[in-house]
Amino acid sequence: MKSKLKRMFQCQSCGYLSPKWLGKCPDCGEWNSFVEEKLDINLQKGKVTEISKPVSIASVELSVSDRLSTGIGELDRVLGGGVVRGALILIGGDPGIGKSTLLLQATDNMAKNYGKVLYVSGEESLSQIKLRAERLNISSENLFLLSETLVERIIECAEEQKPTLVVIDSIQTVYTEEAISAPGSVSQIRESAGKLMAFAKSYGVPVFLIGHVTKEGAIAGPRILEHLVDTVLYFEGDRGYAYRILRSVKNRFGPSNEIGVFEMTGAGLQEVENPSKIFLSEHAAISGAAITSTVEGTRAILTEIQALVTPSNFGMPRRNFIGVDYQRVNLLIAVLEKRGRVNLAGADIFVNVVGGLKITEPASDLAVISAIISSFRETPLPPRVVIFGEVGLSGEIRAVSGTELRLREASRIGMKGAIIPKGNFEGLKEKFNIEITAVESINELIEIIFN
Repeated sequence: MKSKLKRMFQCQSCGYLSPKWLGKCPDCGEWNSFVEEKLDINLQKGKVTEISKPVSIASVELSVSDRLSTGIGELDRVLGGGVVRGALILIGGDPGIGKSTLLLQATDNMAKNYGKVLYVSGEESLSQIKLRAERLNISSENLFLLSETLVERIIECAEEQKPTLVVIDSIQTVYTEEAISAPGSVSQIRESAGKLMAFAKSYGVPVFLIGHVTKEGAIAGPRILEHLVDTVLYFEGDRGYAYRILRSVKNRFGPSNEIGVFEMTGAGLQEVENPSKIFLSEHAAISGAAITSTVEGTRAILTEIQALVTPSNFGMPRRNFIGVDYQRVNLLIAVLEKRGRVNLAGADIFVNVVGGLKITEPASDLAVISAIISSFRETPLPPRVVIFGEVGLSGEIRAVSGTELRLREASRIGMKGAIIPKGNFEGLKEKFNIEITAVESINELIEIIFN
């Protein structure tokens, strides 16, 4: 087969090709992301050796029910009940957050229960992995280690060993001989992941890919890698906290946006079965502290939102928000000033979600507003009361989904009351052992709590 090398400039974020260097990628908008690469362009097309035939959906046998348990309950929850055979799973996170530690613990459990497991590392030597394994008390004889970066050799070893699971640490360090560019480039990541996907689907062996994360928080390499795999998991959490959150942002075999909570200890990652109790363990009835309930996947988690409102000493007040969407909180402050008649124009406002949890759903709007007003008026909120609801631009409180799930978790934790949207209160089918107050505007909220 004839081949020709062609020099092109390729965006390392999205894979966009250009015959010349560009400062800004016209596809994804990234700056200074173009790198010159040599591409192998085949001049002769390969022949199709086998033609696939369509089959009736009724005749296809299901194998998704055959899942493998990792032995870690929180990881199984995020995966939708366990690892599906033949699945390609991508897990990303900041350096040192615990990706390799978690998978090393999972592979040890699976090696004890299901047989051979292959752990491939392109970053560490075998002795370095052994040192970490001894710290984690991992010593399964069925856990095989391989220090290799060539994809063809990795697949060859996997075919010989016939493991039940393969872990690649990391996808940015491996390369294939069919791509000319350097390891970690767009072409190498795409080709390497494609070969590993073909191996996983052909042999029914699940493959975990560990991916590095850029400064912007995205997995390094092209976005096509996230479309290629079956499941994408992200590790979240601040280095200053002992808790780590594993979030599913894509899952073809289970619910997306499911989270698992872990605690980093000297013996590795320990799963937290009751995260609500952990996040509220140091809650105190002080001004600026509000308890809210957020739904992550299939369960509700109670957490604390703190706000601090102080007079500004500068011409432009400061706004600093951690764990919540910056633009949305600014929108809530504007609604509070316009509709609630609360003068916040000359105040510095700081909002933080306790425990390092990141809240993305709008159901936390009411708790954020309550915490800001509480700090502004220096008046504590009622103790043991959970607050949730979406706030509209006209100051109305909109209904949210999962109300009964949130109230059920609040009742289990021992909350005494709940402030919810009026639209959700009218549709409740279940009775809860807590006092429920329904509000339909932020003015009504202010009158009930602070007057």
